[in-house]
Amino acid sequence: MFEKVIYNLIDNSKRHGETVTDISITYEVRSKALFIIYRDNGRGISRDEKDKIFQKGYRRNTGLVLFLIREILRITNITISENGEPGAGARFEIQVPEHAWKYSNNGNPG
Repeated sequence: MFEKVIYNLIDNSKRHGETVTDISITYEVRSKALFIIYRDNGRGISRDEKDKIFQKGYRRNTGLVLFLIREILRITNITISENGEPGAGARFEIQVPEHAWKYSNNGNPG
């Protein structure tokens, strides 16, 4: 299901980011939790919309994707938030708790 989450974030950037030409996915480990950071360089999300974008039915014809992403992740205690700067692109942080991930043999989270 995680592939669908990433696919839908990319699709969302293409549909709503207006000026998106670059998307990146990186990770950081903080306090034993894994943070997967998804960024685009589109128009970003206004401060007053940051929590609303995850509500079911927010915006006509588009109010389901981010709601479903949050619900899919919530099943496994993974959270997602948007903390980009308006006008500078979207930035989603997906927080995977300590017990839900480990390093693989090549040294990367897996």
